[in-house]
Amino acid sequence: MSGTEKGRAKAEQAKGKVKEATGRAVGNESMTAEGRAEKAKGNARQAKEKIKDVFKS
Repeated sequence: MSGTEKGRAKAEQAKGKVKEATGRAVGNESMTAEGRAEKAKGNARQAKEKIKDVFKS
């Protein structure tokens, strides 16, 4: 996995996790949903990079 893509995936996951937790804490469903979406986007990016690595070998 390339370093920049790996970092980007981890950053999206972390940002989504924080946003989701903050949304829950303040009772904001919209923010919670946004956080879940960002986490999912980061997970998808990470999965894509892992698949690319498998086919490189």
